[in-house]
Amino acid sequence: MAPDWMTPQHTPSAATVILAPMEGLVDPPMRDILTRIGGIDRCVSEFIRVTDTALNLATVERFIPEMHRGWKTAAGVPVHPQLLGSDPHWLGVNAAQLAQWGAPAVDLNFGCPAKTVNRHGGGASLLREPEVLARIVATVRAATPSHIPVTAKMRLGYEDTSLTLDCAQALAESGAAEIAVHARTKMEGYKPPAHWEWIARIREAVAVPVIANGEVWTLEDYQRIRELSGCTAVMIGRGLIVRPDLARQIRRFQAGAALEPLSWEALQPWLAEFFVQTRERMVDRHSPGRIKQWLSLLTRGYPQAQALFDELRRETHPDPITLRLESSALAA
Repeated sequence: MAPDWMTPQHTPSAATVILAPMEGLVDPPMRDILTRIGGIDRCVSEFIRVTDTALNLATVERFIPEMHRGWKTAAGVPVHPQLLGSDPHWLGVNAAQLAQWGAPAVDLNFGCPAKTVNRHGGGASLLREPEVLARIVATVRAATPSHIPVTAKMRLGYEDTSLTLDCAQALAESGAAEIAVHARTKMEGYKPPAHWEWIARIREAVAVPVIANGEVWTLEDYQRIRELSGCTAVMIGRGLIVRPDLARQIRRFQAGAALEPLSWEALQPWLAEFFVQTRERMVDRHSPGRIKQWLSLLTRGYPQAQALFDELRRETHPDPITLRLESSALAA
């Protein structure tokens, strides 16, 4: 376990930093570690796929075990569930069920670029039909208690930006309380650059809060996306995986405090704790892949991660990995 002194208190601020939902990457252990490192105001879960049935409790528990802690991480940071689908009725049924289970909000995914998702009419594929977006949001809003916000995440479009403002207005006018905008189209995927200036255009076109998202890797990126978008809320995904203390550095900068980047040595107990939690959730043959995935991404923020990744690359059983990570944590 990471030592108690490494667990900061969660302190909300006017400028909101949100941990983005990323399938297969920002799971419960990752949310726990990143929110304990600090600076994050809110998390959105990996998407929960909705087809033509009601979700059972076990499914939601698997994606969001924080529901049993008042829908908050151990650091006290709220976790909002995200639903993905294209059937307005069943999305409404499941949003209502989430509300009954105490969810603080329900987010709808209109931004996932994955081919398997889009092939089945979900995620960013819906950005080709603003009227369908409106029908989904209106149905979910009507099915959900009025005190539970219904929010949405979108991209700039599917192939181009010809329907960007139409989609944003459809979401806002049909009941979305806020809109997170990933400033790229589906076809652009995650290729730089992100078009932050488009977020400002969306802000001008809708009467609800807009959250800026896309290509925020550093404190300088954070400052620039806020400047170009005009948003006070910024959603960060891969940037927080690569630099786990990025949100904390943003908070220190806003407070006028000296920046104290998290060293590679100080990160070691967090890596060990992450793998402990991962092993609790996964069968042995799958858990090594998760720590290797994180180490591979960490090489962008920490050159030292490459050596550890290379050392563990061929390990297929979690026990040697656990011993290696615990050794590094104790030496830190």
